[in-house]
Amino acid sequence: MTIQINTDKTINGEKRNADFFSSQIEEALQRFESHITRVEVHLKDENGKKDGFNDISCLLEARIEGRNPIAVSNQADTMDQAVKGAIDKIKTAIESILGKIQKQNH
Repeated sequence: MTIQINTDKTINGEKRNADFFSSQIEEALQRFESHITRVEVHLKDENGKKDGFNDISCLLEARIEGRNPIAVSNQADTMDQAVKGAIDKIKTAIESILGKIQKQNH
């Protein structure tokens, strides 16, 4: 499973953050690893550098073998919260999709 992290110019995409978020995603999606080929993370600050409420956006896109990519987004006050919320949403979406596939195969 490849994880690619993209940030806009207002968010610091330093390696430490990228490594931290990559490890969070890997850990959360570990049991689906054989089905997921790639996860893309898009982080952006909706209102630029200014502090704001729910202004950090995280879009997660997962590519599942043989299926169309699925994407979820989450907005929060901090990068950590935005990523965590998006991880929770994508995990639920993947569980749902893989559950439907398993039902079809039985």
